[in-house]
Amino acid sequence: MKKIIGVIFTTFLMFSINQAFCWGFYAHGKINYYAVFLLPPEMMILYKPNISFLEEHATDPDKRRYAVPDEGPRHYIDIDYYGTYPYTLLPRNWKEAVEKYSEDSLLLHGIVPWHVQKMLYRLTDAFVKKDFAMIMKNSAEIGHYIADAHVPLHASSNHNGQLTNQKGIHGFWESRVPELIAEKEFDFFIGKANYINNPGNFIWARVLESAYAADSVLLIERELTQDFADDKKYAFEERNGLVIKQYSSAFTIAYNKKVDNMVEKRMRQSIYAIASFWYTAWVNAGQPDLKSLANKKMTDEESLQFEQLNQSWKTGSRMIGREE
Repeated sequence: MKKIIGVIFTTFLMFSINQAFCWGFYAHGKINYYAVFLLPPEMMILYKPNISFLEEHATDPDKRRYAVPDEGPRHYIDIDYYGTYPYTLLPRNWKEAVEKYSEDSLLLHGIVPWHVQKMLYRLTDAFVKKDFAMIMKNSAEIGHYIADAHVPLHASSNHNGQLTNQKGIHGFWESRVPELIAEKEFDFFIGKANYINNPGNFIWARVLESAYAADSVLLIERELTQDFADDKKYAFEERNGLVIKQYSSAFTIAYNKKVDNMVEKRMRQSIYAIASFWYTAWVNAGQPDLKSLANKKMTDEESLQFEQLNQSWKTGSRMIGREE
């Protein structure tokens, strides 16, 4: 009896850990990875040899949420707090928004479209200085925030279905669906990056698209649940050598079909957006020659900073701020 209870407890614990630590990690890495292939040869010479770094460190901003209190709001915006679509009550300019709502209020409800623009400035500055470590770091991290802006529930106050008894749908949409289906069915070869004339307008448009789709993400999950008994909606499946409870394969495949491949479409848009922001930063910096950086490596001190972040994430007891 004790053995059975122990197995059940371990399974429940691993399900909880999976929720807290791993949602979205697969998708973020793949999005950064495929964005590299949209770059021109002048940038590819630097980005292709460092593609593994960009993939691995795409999740650094999520890891930072276990150590830095100010990190959380950079990943989302509860834009429905500001009225109804297209949310014209909310100024798109940061200073004007602060004057109207106060910085504390903006931080409370998320700042992802503004933070993406700040990251673009940082990446541009890194290109100007030809600072290898900062180019890589800021490229990986702006990719994360841009991808987050493309997730519908990152633009909704009902960010994890907690207001509609659908808790867990956030991770289901951005992690379970791509992990199960992407390798077999998704197409991530898109074309090429383009220069973004107005990055602010660009990222706000993506946020509004996400906000518009949020209701469908929730509604379709509720409708599909009517067709699945609880033991068919969820399943105990092996993951990384452990048996955990998660949305069943059958439910996940049916959901993906019912939302008309929305996850794939938003991942593809994320890939294009990230590559285009990287390209825009490089152009704005004067298109510096990157050949001299192609074979550079992180110094021991720079590598230590990444390792320290990884350790703080592994030992962090819980995410600071709102969990998703």
